[in-house]
Amino acid sequence: MGRQVDEQIAQRFPVGQRLRVLDVGMGQGTQALRLARAGHKVTGLEQDPGMLAVAREALAAEPPGIRDRVSLMEGDGRETGAHFLPGSFDVVLCHGVLMYVPEPDAMLAGLARMLAPGGLLSLLVRNGDALAMRPGLDGDWKAALAAFDSIDYTNRLGLDVRADRLAGLTATLSGIGAPLQAWYGVRVFTDGTEAGEILPPDEELERLLAAEDRAGRSDPYRGVAALLHLCGVRGWIVGGTTEPPGL
Repeated sequence: MGRQVDEQIAQRFPVGQRLRVLDVGMGQGTQALRLARAGHKVTGLEQDPGMLAVAREALAAEPPGIRDRVSLMEGDGRETGAHFLPGSFDVVLCHGVLMYVPEPDAMLAGLARMLAPGGLLSLLVRNGDALAMRPGLDGDWKAALAAFDSIDYTNRLGLDVRADRLAGLTATLSGIGAPLQAWYGVRVFTDGTEAGEILPPDEELERLLAAEDRAGRSDPYRGVAALLHLCGVRGWIVGGTTEPPGL
């Protein structure tokens, strides 16, 4: 994920530019701190007080120069307009959030408004086109058959959540003026791997990550990934209409 975000940033902004980043639903702040270490000014927005406390503790352990580049706020990603002015950010991250939002289109439109022209919107979502994969590989055929015709599922925390289909998000991003520019599959081979699982030896881990990276960029593999990483780019407003990036 971090590598893909860095790749898109490198493609779309001058080398060395210090970007204004908004991380919506930042969780424990992993991505926010990583981007701050790279020199960017990061605002993290998180509505879970527990997660926010963990992020603040992690930030407190960073050197002063990095702490000065990070602002952490408690807030809902559906209300970015109440916190920030339109066009305030060069990059907006929204990773692992949309599955908890029943009707995400209004939220996505709000996130797009936060972007300056040419800004990058990075989304990480559950892949609604591959919901049958997890129960199928687990041998739960009833759940696998039901998953073909639904975007609703129960996650490993026992919560009823939803997934997004690539075609639907592509249309939504176009409609909010941040058309899809690139997409990747995430967790093609490693879905089901627990965060606390012991990592393989370095050489084997390197092969695993290389295989995941290649599969996440290649058809047909990326289409059956557990998650999708989508990158939209905000167009420029010309004569009242939105022009695609690069025109």
